[in-house]
Amino acid sequence: MRAYCILFFLFLGLASKAQKQEVQKSIEIFFEGFHQRDSIKMKTVCADKMVLQSISENSVTGNKLTNESPEEFYKAIASIPVKMKFQEKILSCNIQIDGRMAHVWAPYQFYINDKQSHSGVNAFTLFKDKDSWKIIYLIDTRKK
Repeated sequence: MRAYCILFFLFLGLASKAQKQEVQKSIEIFFEGFHQRDSIKMKTVCADKMVLQSISENSVTGNKLTNESPEEFYKAIASIPVKMKFQEKILSCNIQIDGRMAHVWAPYQFYINDKQSHSGVNAFTLFKDKDSWKIIYLIDTRKK
């Protein structure tokens, strides 16, 4: 009986690790598309009705919550000038999964032309649709 319990928990741990890798792969594809200005690639890991929000922190005007439609978001990504160098460095990635839902907490630093523009946290919520994880909600904070 003890051996069965050990095997059960070993299998459970391996299954959990595999799911986390699948979720992380979706996030990696999202950022590959972002850095390549490739909205088509990004769409492969995003739900059609994805919700996008940002919280900007400003000591003068206060905090501001903004909403963006997926169409506006993809258009903005595709229209980033080719001459502009930008990079979003993900500092860590904490993935939590419950069945067909996953949450990813990912602190970042954003650079434009090798200068840090802002930093914050990306919070992704994903849904496992059939065999793939799709981003259904993305909110980020932005601090100067």
